[in-house]
Amino acid sequence: MSEFSKLKCEACRAGAPLVTAEELNQFLSVHSSWTLTDFEGVSIIQKTFKFGNFVDALAFTNTVGDMAEKEGHHPALLTEWGKVTVKWWTHKISGLHLNDLIMGARTDELYESK
Repeated sequence: MSEFSKLKCEACRAGAPLVTAEELNQFLSVHSSWTLTDFEGVSIIQKTFKFGNFVDALAFTNTVGDMAEKEGHHPALLTEWGKVTVKWWTHKISGLHLNDLIMGARTDELYESK
């Protein structure tokens, strides 16, 4: 369990601060399989999780969806045969908020617990 997964998500409003370079580097050093990338002009974190079949990939998608709904913070999810790509960013601030790092860490925990 990483330190990020222990943190609480907070309601994010327009104008909320983006993550700092230090926070992002700390997250990526522990969760090195996440990548920082650009999606439609916005910095996001993304990761593809591998599965042995479509049923397991779909079940993981639904589990991530349940977690996201409970937190009120939702990723972009692409479910394909044998894999799920998860993208986290915060629409209201057009970039990465601490909530995205928290949810990325929790997504890893869901995958590791399967």
